[in-house]
Amino acid sequence: MLKSKLVFLFLLVCGGFASADPLTTVDHVDLTLYVGKWYEIASIPQYFQRKCVSDTTAEYEIIGKNRVRVYNSCETEDHRRIASEGRAKVVDTETNAKLKVTFAHIGDNYFYTFGGKYWITYLDSNYRYAIVGHPNRKYGWILSREPSLPESTLHMLITELKMRGYDACQFMMTPQKGGYSTRGSLCDLVSVDTLEQEL
Repeated sequence: MLKSKLVFLFLLVCGGFASADPLTTVDHVDLTLYVGKWYEIASIPQYFQRKCVSDTTAEYEIIGKNRVRVYNSCETEDHRRIASEGRAKVVDTETNAKLKVTFAHIGDNYFYTFGGKYWITYLDSNYRYAIVGHPNRKYGWILSREPSLPESTLHMLITELKMRGYDACQFMMTPQKGGYSTRGSLCDLVSVDTLEQEL
């Protein structure tokens, strides 16, 4: 009995330290369809977005072979519109689903050494909404072509997040004009019990 308890405890502890499955990406992204304006519906809060309180958007534009201009903007607490411009390069040319994004630059020279991984892990077939993440799952965004998504779609995306090893409760809703007006946890939209039954 003692031996079996020790074995169980060992497995429990080891399981807690086991690495999650690798984050998967979509099979292919047509960048000509992906570029344009996206609204941030929800995200895992990040330090570099600390001044953003609402109306966060990302705009992408192809500027060369495997190169994309990135323009992020948002509304601050004192109702100012702030923005930052960066560059992205495709690092997986077979799928176009893995990019590296950087905002570090001197003049027109951008330094990808300091860039972050931008992996498109879920994409609607009509390019209407997407989940973008990082393989360590400390970063994540739900993006949409519109400032809001139906609750049924969000319900589905929460399930997709869980299937990819994300904790949906880490994602906070982004207030948008014409969308959600308050900031709250994404997982509050649906019950955990419902999600567990679906999975």
